[in-house]
Amino acid sequence: MPAANSHSGLIEKETEMNKPLSAYDALIYVMVMASAVDSTMNDREMERIGQLIGFLPVFRDFDDDKLISVARDCASLLAGPEGLDVVLETVRDTLPAKLYDTAYALAVEVASADLSVKAEELRLLSLLRDRLGLDKLTCAAIERSAIARFRKG
Repeated sequence: MPAANSHSGLIEKETEMNKPLSAYDALIYVMVMASAVDSTMNDREMERIGQLIGFLPVFRDFDDDKLISVARDCASLLAGPEGLDVVLETVRDTLPAKLYDTAYALAVEVASADLSVKAEELRLLSLLRDRLGLDKLTCAAIERSAIARFRKG
């Protein structure tokens, strides 16, 4: 198991499955949740997750080869009893508070990737906002920036 400092100061916690969970993993869990909440993980959303991991500074030291296993672990938790609540709690408990707005922004990015945000995705965003204790103004700004980025010409 890599030392915690290999994650540039990002904390690691244990999941119920006794696997170390890093802040990288928790951020990926957020994106997988946003993709899976409407029961369809479409190609556009999965492609967007890969793009975000590839260029965002928060993932600079993430090992891309771990993406599929992290996504599978999240999917397994989501499929379990009270899966959504378990994943939301895991994300909140794993991420440092300074990454809460980053997590919300990633969820918005993935939910917006297919150019429509469904009711289930809006509910997830609301649950995530509440679980992370984010203020509505911050979330509105994140959402508005996504609208501007994904607007068709």
